[in-house]
Amino acid sequence: MAPTDLPAAPNALRVAPSRADAERWAAAVVEGGELEADQALALAGSLRDAGIREALAAAALAIKRRQTADRVTVSRNIFIPLTNLCRNRCSYCTFAKLPDSAEAHTYTLEEVAEVVRGGVATGCLEALMCLGDKPEIAYGSYRELLASRGLSSTTELIYEACRRALELGMLPHTNAGILSREELVRLRPVNASMGLMLETTSRRLREKGGPHFHAPDKEPAVRIRMHEIAGELKIPFTSGILLGIGENDAERVDTLRTIAGLARRWGHIQEAIIQPFHPKPGTKMRAASSLDDDTVVGWVALARLILPPEVHLQAPPNLGSNMLPRLLAAGVDDWGGVSPVTVDFINPEAPWPALHRLREQTKAAGFELRERGPVYPEWILGKPDFFDPQVRALLRSHANDEGYAQRKNDQSKEEAA
Repeated sequence: MAPTDLPAAPNALRVAPSRADAERWAAAVVEGGELEADQALALAGSLRDAGIREALAAAALAIKRRQTADRVTVSRNIFIPLTNLCRNRCSYCTFAKLPDSAEAHTYTLEEVAEVVRGGVATGCLEALMCLGDKPEIAYGSYRELLASRGLSSTTELIYEACRRALELGMLPHTNAGILSREELVRLRPVNASMGLMLETTSRRLREKGGPHFHAPDKEPAVRIRMHEIAGELKIPFTSGILLGIGENDAERVDTLRTIAGLARRWGHIQEAIIQPFHPKPGTKMRAASSLDDDTVVGWVALARLILPPEVHLQAPPNLGSNMLPRLLAAGVDDWGGVSPVTVDFINPEAPWPALHRLREQTKAAGFELRERGPVYPEWILGKPDFFDPQVRALLRSHANDEGYAQRKNDQSKEEAA
């Protein structure tokens, strides 16, 4: 299905569905069926109805329990923003900096090693390498900086940073924006997993005045194609949707259905992140409104019904700290990466919860928090062909018999940055 080519709902579904309709459609998904596009769109338009939300959440939780019982996972990680230079100018982003900004920074390999050593000392397993899109295309000064360090490209910087992390005892996960097939092939042997938020399949948001107008790497077809290449290369992959940047219900449904289709075709998507937009001072969208909690919870539940059950459903706990029990009750089974060492450089205004506090909150909601690495337990134990031999051996050495995190340092009460 092409981006935003969602079929219009038939006349029978243009009337708001009843709770009985929602329960019947959701029950069919719980029993192994798939939510039809017109059903998903009808439910999306009714998420303000508490009865509809309750029906969807109950079904979503049933799917979650069937897959992972009472377990909820988290990855204790470090966040290394290798460079915050980026050629895109998204209207909501504070991460990207211009080369002449005092905040612009490209990590040296020595700085990478220093952060990795801090992660090892606090029991972290995942080294998240996150950076701006294709800065060498936009900035000559950045190309000169790389050359002065003996690096030919950003891809070489990522490769060397990941190699350094592996040598020091951590498992890299890279999110570097759009990468070519050749770049993905180069980086696969030094990464446990990789990712690219699909964000949205809306081409409308790339039009003049839209949040992605000055962001060529947010072209939906380009992002979808990278997902496909990652699938062809058998790379364990993270995707996700960004809620509230101006997209409509049909575009949200299409985005989730596109992720679902990619997951079913290639079997490589480990997790999908359901990330609500929060306006940031100093951006063009600083006056935009965030989605209310009811809407976010409704979309989390609907996402669980649209996505294949084996795709883990993740919600960042620092972006929904006031509704963690509701997110868990709506089918969330993973909190993503939480760091005791580094801040969330994408959302620096939203501090990570301390891991011991997150464990307490998860337990209070009736669930058990288990730590994982950048790869989920069932992938470590059951999908050996998705990993380079070196990475596969390291994954097993950092995992217990169930595939969950096993480490020398288990400082579970280490406060988050």
